[in-house]
Amino acid sequence: MTTSRRILLAGMAGLAVAPTAVAAAPAPVPDDATVAEERFARMIAAAHAPDVGCARQAERYADMHWPDYVTAARAVLDARA
Repeated sequence: MTTSRRILLAGMAGLAVAPTAVAAAPAPVPDDATVAEERFARMIAAAHAPDVGCARQAERYADMHWPDYVTAARAVLDARA
């Protein structure tokens, strides 16, 4: 599976659980995020970047906004367990 397809699927998974995760969980604190949560949050953020076609801009967007997606990443990772 190509990287762009993985990022797109991660973003879709984050969108599927984000509304319920945001309502159920407090605001994310990036300091207590595990490595897996941070990586997955960065993937979801990159998939939600305004210009997904440009990898550099998507990466910059993910670097700035990944804490906003920690809750969604946790929800997806918890659903897998």
